[in-house]
Amino acid sequence: MLELRKAGERGVANHGWLQSRHTFSFGHYNDPAQQGFSDLLVINDDRVDARQGFGAHPHRDMEIFSYVLEGALEHKDSMGTGSVIRPGDVQMMSAGTGVRHSEFNPSETERVHFLQIWLVPGIKGVAPRYQQIHVGDADKRGHFRVIISPEGIDGSLSVHQDARVYAGLLDGAESASVNLDANRFAYVHVARGSVTLNGQTLSEGDGVRVRDERELRFDQGKDAEVLVFDLRPNELPAF
Repeated sequence: MLELRKAGERGVANHGWLQSRHTFSFGHYNDPAQQGFSDLLVINDDRVDARQGFGAHPHRDMEIFSYVLEGALEHKDSMGTGSVIRPGDVQMMSAGTGVRHSEFNPSETERVHFLQIWLVPGIKGVAPRYQQIHVGDADKRGHFRVIISPEGIDGSLSVHQDARVYAGLLDGAESASVNLDANRFAYVHVARGSVTLNGQTLSEGDGVRVRDERELRFDQGKDAEVLVFDLRPNELPAF
């Protein structure tokens, strides 16, 4: 079963320097029907103006990753990490017992467009850690590449949860599938472009809750970039 959430139904935050769309309840946006899905708590679609960003602030017991679509994002944290992530980079911060971090657009002229995504961890009180990889377009073109997994398989980032995240690029005649084990949920987020999922057309910003499906078939992409979350069969995050 596919449950579609259209891009236009998302929460909106306009802070001038920040334009954000919230798939699930976040900040001042609170929708009782949109409190996350399985262990997926947050998908924020953020556009940050040049020389602007999020000042240092704390987190704990949360798995947070950023996925840059355009521009560059500068990360600093209390673990001593300093990095700049660009399209193709995937950044994961396990907050664990507590960490402070900032995210800043270092460009003088260009906005940065990125997704910030939170997964609820399966264990609390772990030591904070930072991970980053680069997954180029060739690794995602016409198929889905695992970018996050519990075991860190195939060079993916490891996460403290029974969840896997795949990224794929599809255009024209390209098609690809993600197979799910029995009794698994999934969430699909179209980061940009458009694509057909099991015969249903999706546009940029659309999301789909997936239940009772064993195969997710994607085709008819138009410059599509898609994230697929393979999740435990829980309706809501527990934290």
